[in-house]
Amino acid sequence: MPDLEISLRLSRDEALVFFEWLCELEKLPSCFRHPAEQHVAWKIESSLEKLLIEPLQPNYAQLLADARKRVGESMESS
Repeated sequence: MPDLEISLRLSRDEALVFFEWLCELEKLPSCFRHPAEQHVAWKIESSLEKLLIEPLQPNYAQLLADARKRVGESMESS
């Protein structure tokens, strides 16, 4: 099967929550069962780093908390 690119659609809040999760995951290298898994995680994290400005903001913790709350609320209403 040829290697085809795919794209994912995430809201900005979802992207921020996912980015933070990937950053935390990176601290636990034993969670990767194969080097390819770590490579993919790093690639996604790098892509999100280029798109998100929130991690560079002084109030990042609050921005993340707000994003988590909104994502959680959207899960409850769907």
